[in-house]
Amino acid sequence: MPPMSEPLRLNGHEARVLGVLIEKELTTPDGYPLSINAVVLGSNQKSNRDPQTDYTEAEVVVALTGLMTKHLAGRSMPAGSRVEKYRHSAREGLGLTAAETAVLAELLLRGPQQPGELRTRASRMSPLSSQEELLGVLGSLSQKGLARNLGRRSGERVERWGQTLAPEAHPAEAAAAPASEPAPSPTTATPAAPAAPAPDLAQRLADLEQRVARLESTLAELGG
Repeated sequence: MPPMSEPLRLNGHEARVLGVLIEKELTTPDGYPLSINAVVLGSNQKSNRDPQTDYTEAEVVVALTGLMTKHLAGRSMPAGSRVEKYRHSAREGLGLTAAETAVLAELLLRGPQQPGELRTRASRMSPLSSQEELLGVLGSLSQKGLARNLGRRSGERVERWGQTLAPEAHPAEAAAAPASEPAPSPTTATPAAPAAPAPDLAQRLADLEQRVARLESTLAELGG
């Protein structure tokens, strides 16, 4: 992949449409490339998608135009077809292997995932014989700036991976919180320090002390 002055970035619509083009090429090659209507249906289908969407044809056309501008998609007119169709060029545009393309598509379509579930889902597009092979693919995508290890969410034992090509596609998922630390046991917990007075209360106490000091000084003068 040739060096770029700035990282290539996609918006959420472009990410979903690119994922759909890759997925359909690998899972239903007889129906590929896709018409506009097929891209709309693929983007809004209820299975293997997160989040669920309801894109209009106009939104898909804009997304396809953006992908073509970024050299990740193109038009085609298959022989005998009366409808213009669209194909992706992610492998060439991003310098990916077949397995890397499948894993990236799965991350674009469903967001951050644990390696086990990611391997199961991506294997429907490209064979991944072992968990070690998947981790090797993820490592390669990471080196190319297209994926990253997000760590573990609180309460989970396994790290999750997400794509970095379209940061806004799954913003809530990408901001995964690290695993929480175990709470200290009651027998070893350090006693809590007394809470400091609130700012207003502290000021009132200081004023009161000054007034008492002035009153004591006045009484001392009168008594003398």
